[in-house]
Amino acid sequence: MRTEQLEYIAAVTRLGSLRRAAEELHLSQPALSETVRNLERELGVDLLERKRSGARMSAEGRELLPHIINVLDAVDRLRGAAGEQHRISRMVRVGTVNAATVPLLIPTVREFRAAHPLTQVEVVGAQQTEIHRALSEGGLDLGLVNHLDGDDLPADFETTELLRGRPVVCLRPDSPLAALDAVSAADLLDGREALIAMRSGYVMHRYLHRLLEGRGPALSYTTDGAEMGKLMVAEGLGATVLPDFSVIGDPLERCGAITHRPLTDDTTRVLLMLRRRRAESVPRAAHDLHEAFVRRAAELGGRLSGRP
Repeated sequence: MRTEQLEYIAAVTRLGSLRRAAEELHLSQPALSETVRNLERELGVDLLERKRSGARMSAEGRELLPHIINVLDAVDRLRGAAGEQHRISRMVRVGTVNAATVPLLIPTVREFRAAHPLTQVEVVGAQQTEIHRALSEGGLDLGLVNHLDGDDLPADFETTELLRGRPVVCLRPDSPLAALDAVSAADLLDGREALIAMRSGYVMHRYLHRLLEGRGPALSYTTDGAEMGKLMVAEGLGATVLPDFSVIGDPLERCGAITHRPLTDDTTRVLLMLRRRRAESVPRAAHDLHEAFVRRAAELGGRLSGRP
């Protein structure tokens, strides 16, 4: 049974003629008649009484007509609600490990909101494993995660590389380490500056553990995410190691509260990846936000890839 079959029956009933209904529906009369007969055969009921003077509902058809009208009304409400929802109120949820927040995330969300003023955007800070789980379960539409160059990519997600940067030491301009052109692993361990590390579960925690070969300074802190790490640096608690795209252009850097130095003899690249669950169809709002991230990242890419 198809919705248009019910619509045809309603038109014939309203107009009292197969010919007039065919004209209104822009169908040939034989095509309309055959469609109605197919429905009658499926239901096992003669819905119309066909006479030379026209066609009208049979007694059985009149009993079924309220149900037909109810179905058509429900279909109309469904179509209207779907169209209104698509136009107005789609929520897009983005998980992020707080990487490239100022140069990428905020401008992208601003651009998206200008084009979709009635679509809500929810930004959720979380660890990479939490983001992956939420993507798999449908709790997030998109995920921004760091990735060390050379690591395997998870097979369950579509992954797009947005930015390619390098780890840097984020510190205050008056830090003893700021006098150096580049900071070594030994400098991070010698006690001149406390070290603020990312909590276990973040890619930068794993990177720092590898850089320091499992050693740790006498004084250190652990925190969740780049944003809190940068605030702690600005308040003089120590230095931290982050991807350069999480530091460059940050308001704290622009106002001189933090700065950064490269790491000595380190060629590691940190990639910012945009991930989404593999699916046959993607909601339009999530697709548009994904494309906005890709466009913004392309504008930023040259600034990072061109540095040694």
